[in-house]
Amino acid sequence: MIIERYLKEPILYDLEEKMVFISGPRQVGKTTLAKTFLKDRNDRYFNWDNREDRKEILAARWPAEKATIVFDELHKYKNWKNWIKGEYDKHKERLKFLITGSARLDIYRKGGDSLQGRYYSHRLHGFSVGELLGKKTINEPNKALEFFSDYNKDIIMPLFHYGPFPEPFLKQNQRHWRRWQKERIDRFFREDVRDLEHVRDLSMMELLSDMLKDRVGSPLSIQSLRENIEVSHKAITHWIDILERLYFCFTITPFARSRVRSLKKLPKLYLWDWSSVPDPGARFENLVASHLLKMKHALEDQEGFDIGLYYLRDTSKREVDFLVTSNDKPWFAVECRYGESATNPALYYFGERLNIPYLYQISLEGKDDVYDGRVRVMPAGKFLSALP
Repeated sequence: MIIERYLKEPILYDLEEKMVFISGPRQVGKTTLAKTFLKDRNDRYFNWDNREDRKEILAARWPAEKATIVFDELHKYKNWKNWIKGEYDKHKERLKFLITGSARLDIYRKGGDSLQGRYYSHRLHGFSVGELLGKKTINEPNKALEFFSDYNKDIIMPLFHYGPFPEPFLKQNQRHWRRWQKERIDRFFREDVRDLEHVRDLSMMELLSDMLKDRVGSPLSIQSLRENIEVSHKAITHWIDILERLYFCFTITPFARSRVRSLKKLPKLYLWDWSSVPDPGARFENLVASHLLKMKHALEDQEGFDIGLYYLRDTSKREVDFLVTSNDKPWFAVECRYGESATNPALYYFGERLNIPYLYQISLEGKDDVYDGRVRVMPAGKFLSALP
């Protein structure tokens, strides 16, 4: 089964102008995607983890003719930023540089870096409903989402059970999934964390990562985690920051505005691989969060829009799972329900108070697509088919 990745076209376009960085979780398909750009006999692939490739990289012996050069895991080289800047400035008229990595290569867009203006950055996500359907979705901020009547309702369940990563999803075998999970986590901590971060107690950080699976979708209390693991507040915060930088998890914060008495702390945490979340309701919410994050990153990286992803919760404990904003203004809100149930009253409340144009309640097991007042209640598969 060959699935052309959703970033291939945008990356091909961007390579004509600048370097391109592709970052994302381990085993999400970065290397496979990058190698699809090696078409000519002069094109080269180098992996910093390979000893012979490291020698070739540092020798900087490049083809004399036009070529595409792919560097994998180059960020593990301490001076990689200055090195690639020099090579790009010297050879940019002849060579295209594509750089992949399992850590956040896009962090330099925040300013003060010598690479500014020399690269485009893309964050590669795993499979999603829209990508598996092969739909070329175009989400325009502040406009209604466009849904497909011919969506395949059976696609979402394999994603729910096996997660978004290509290998376990394509195999769809529980035994293989368990072995893949174990190997991926072992390599994540023994290679990515060890090589890129200074963590004195790796075993305690592993324990934290395991505990996070049971806290998906709930406001995250650092104090509670600190008491359970018996380490400092600073250590927990530092470890979660590392896990975010290395694409193990991501957090979203409450949307704070004067029109609602919102909570200003306690982010909610989700995993890039939702298949390991034990509670089915939390796993479904994580699946939806990941689809929304994928849309946010696509609109930011490819189109340059300013997209926000939040949740809604006020001091009266009214809560809606997700709010997506454009230029800091509400675009649409989404409530997730594992099974069919009555429409969440908080959708109407926040919709009116914050003037949210589009309100959705989606369910994994739902079949009807109806309007309940201002709220569109619909199957999750149909809703997610409108996202990248």
